[in-house]
Amino acid sequence: MTKKEKIDEILSRGAEEIIVKKHLEDNLRKGKKLRVKFGIDPTSPDLHLGHSVALRKLRQFQELGHKVIFLIGDFTARIGDPSGRLEARRPLTEEEVRKNMADYEKQAAKILDMKKVEVRYNNEWYGKKRINFLADLTSKFTFARIIERDDFQKRIKKDIDITLLELIYPLLQGYDSVELRADLEIGGTDQKFNLLMGRKVQKKYNQPQQDIMTVPLLLGTDGSRKMSKSFKNYIGLKEPPDQMFSKIMSIPDTLIWHYFTLLTNVSIKEIKEMEKEVYNSKLNPRDAKARLAREIVTMYHGKEAAKEAEEEFEKVFKRKEIPLKIPTFIVVKKNYLPLDLLFDLKLVSSKSEAKRLILQGGVKIDKKVLKDWKKLIEIKDGMIIQVGKRKFAQIKTS
Repeated sequence: MTKKEKIDEILSRGAEEIIVKKHLEDNLRKGKKLRVKFGIDPTSPDLHLGHSVALRKLRQFQELGHKVIFLIGDFTARIGDPSGRLEARRPLTEEEVRKNMADYEKQAAKILDMKKVEVRYNNEWYGKKRINFLADLTSKFTFARIIERDDFQKRIKKDIDITLLELIYPLLQGYDSVELRADLEIGGTDQKFNLLMGRKVQKKYNQPQQDIMTVPLLLGTDGSRKMSKSFKNYIGLKEPPDQMFSKIMSIPDTLIWHYFTLLTNVSIKEIKEMEKEVYNSKLNPRDAKARLAREIVTMYHGKEAAKEAEEEFEKVFKRKEIPLKIPTFIVVKKNYLPLDLLFDLKLVSSKSEAKRLILQGGVKIDKKVLKDWKKLIEIKDGMIIQVGKRKFAQIKTS
């Protein structure tokens, strides 16, 4: 691919909106080296395929020689981004933030060349600022301009409180661009207000205004909401190959092309050809999805791991066999209540979830459906517990 073709792809594939497109395009064509900012608040310990949409876009800029700035919002995470929320986030403690971000660089390295990335933390500057800084920053903007954002308007109509910290958040994210002297900031479509605020704050501090690029929000495995740990519809970048493969195979057929376009390097031309073949019944959607799963798992775990993951998927989901690799747990009790057992084996997140799954027929013990959630289970060595299609646990009594 020529440099011109790479620039064309950067400006089109996976780019929802660019402000100001002509300015950014001119800079790219002229070969100006840009400082490209991407910020993420460590509100959970996992990066997922939803984050990879922006990270892959950063990689494209990196390959053209631009400086990528990976900003970890260790300060702003303690406030909470109000974007897309109908309620205030619970403030995180310093310890929670530190724990969440511990593995971020390692996860980002699955996509970016971290040796060439400028990794920054916004507590570098906010940890040193005093109240006069906040007074100066907030004096440059009006309440009316901040409160007009769509997220806040929805909450006002529903009589849901908005904290003063939430009002300040976009100003702080915008000021990050001042400290980093960003030429371009990339973020999801739900971040547009905050990204535009970066331009406004830079202007107030007499800096050139950054261009912004929004990328589409990746739909989660449920096919209806954006990928998020909160919705339990995400695929983590560090998930094991077999788990990643099976989750991709579980997505609705309607998401196949959405995922191919945003998450793989398969050309748009080839994606459209596959889509046409599926439409004309020349290609089974399941086969297209298997190709998608192979592409993504190979990207994060390698070709051999993808091959093994596919074989494991065929074994468990097509032939209904037991996986080769099952987590084992040592159990000392001789009898166990079903809800306690599933919870202690970490096969469910709560006992209420365990009860629901049992009532739905989604729990098996040694291939037999468990029907009574109240009846004691006699524990036996080697017993295999299955929850749903993907979760297995083997019991050892000693």
